[in-house]
Amino acid sequence: MTTPPPVGGPSGAPAGGPRAVVPPRPAHPPRPPRLGQPETYVPGDGLLAWLPFRPTIRMRLTLLYGGMFLMAGVVLLLVMYFFVQQALQEVGQPHLVLSGPSIISVRTPDGQTITNQAELDQWLNAYKSVQADQALNTLLRKLLTVLVCLAVIAFAAGYAMAGRVLRPLGRITRTARDVASSDLHRRIELDGPDDELKELADTFDEMLDRLDRSFDSQRRFVANASHELRTPLAINRTLLEVQLSDPAASPDLQQLGRTLLATNERSEQLVEGLLLLARSENELTDRRPVEMSEVATRALEQTRSEADKREVELRSKLSPAVVAGNGVLLERLALNLLQNAVRYNTPGGWVELATAEVPGGGELVVSNTGPVVPGYELEHIFEPFRRVKGADRTRSDKGVGLGLSIVRSVVRAHGGTIEATPRAGGGLTMRVRIPKP
Repeated sequence: MTTPPPVGGPSGAPAGGPRAVVPPRPAHPPRPPRLGQPETYVPGDGLLAWLPFRPTIRMRLTLLYGGMFLMAGVVLLLVMYFFVQQALQEVGQPHLVLSGPSIISVRTPDGQTITNQAELDQWLNAYKSVQADQALNTLLRKLLTVLVCLAVIAFAAGYAMAGRVLRPLGRITRTARDVASSDLHRRIELDGPDDELKELADTFDEMLDRLDRSFDSQRRFVANASHELRTPLAINRTLLEVQLSDPAASPDLQQLGRTLLATNERSEQLVEGLLLLARSENELTDRRPVEMSEVATRALEQTRSEADKREVELRSKLSPAVVAGNGVLLERLALNLLQNAVRYNTPGGWVELATAEVPGGGELVVSNTGPVVPGYELEHIFEPFRRVKGADRTRSDKGVGLGLSIVRSVVRAHGGTIEATPRAGGGLTMRVRIPKP
């Protein structure tokens, strides 16, 4: 198992300080939110960062198409308004002359009586100006109404057109998401014209072919290594046990046999840990409902004898919590955390295991007493073969340095999170959250 940092220390964050999230989650591609886990949008940089929702490419193309049409319509409206206004100003008006042997009076539509030529000319100019303004206002209202209606139609058509243009890109995204979460044998196989999107899809298919071959080669290597490495170690263990059971063996030979047997046991643990680490590094393809309390109970049963031997009390607060994942890997996760808490504890200390249902999934918490862990060491305890200066690398009673690395890999394979927090009185609190089905 992984060796914790040394006891105490004058430097670094004090025990019980702010919670540190260990290790940082890798940046995964966007994926649809799981059931019970609402997706939250975090605005980024750019012109559209002020939007409360995610500005997709389809939305941007829609705004581009509709905005271009709207700007063209506004320019056309202004040009038409200018030309009509100019045409109305150039239109002449009838010139009426009041002459004759008698006085002639003219009654206007608004009830005004005009008896001289100057008043008549003034009224005709005012009447022409009013009629031109009314005609322009009517024209402007109708043009604005038509422009708004056409803009709505343009935005709707732009949204549909953008969806049609981006349909191959959506297919590529869905295939990539399915490949990342389930099956590497999926391919896009995009049909259509030989454009940039088809070139992107073909390139992605070629990359998937290389990845598929690489993962197949890795699986074959793990299977072959499992056989080739375990077999000679098992043979060596059998030969050593037979030799140790011989009553005629000298004390020196007995001591040598026990030393070689301990070394062989450490090698077996190292091989098992490396193989499990290799298998758990990949995203799970088959997820099933798993009861966390049942997994925790089985891990407690396997750790109880070792805890009694080290004089460590085991406590449990198990509540039902169903998560999605692999039961064997989750059991190994709980077992590694418990063994790590028991082995790096103090005589008379305690280890507490708790499971509970939390929003969006289940939580497994392992708390233990033990040496004070400086906060600055938390980001390193999940590294494989983590050893502090002066630690004994030949002892096998505390594992081979892969326990917490396997825990981190299992958590990542399940799409969960893990947090490590130092306790005020010494020891750690490990908090694991796994999404629910």
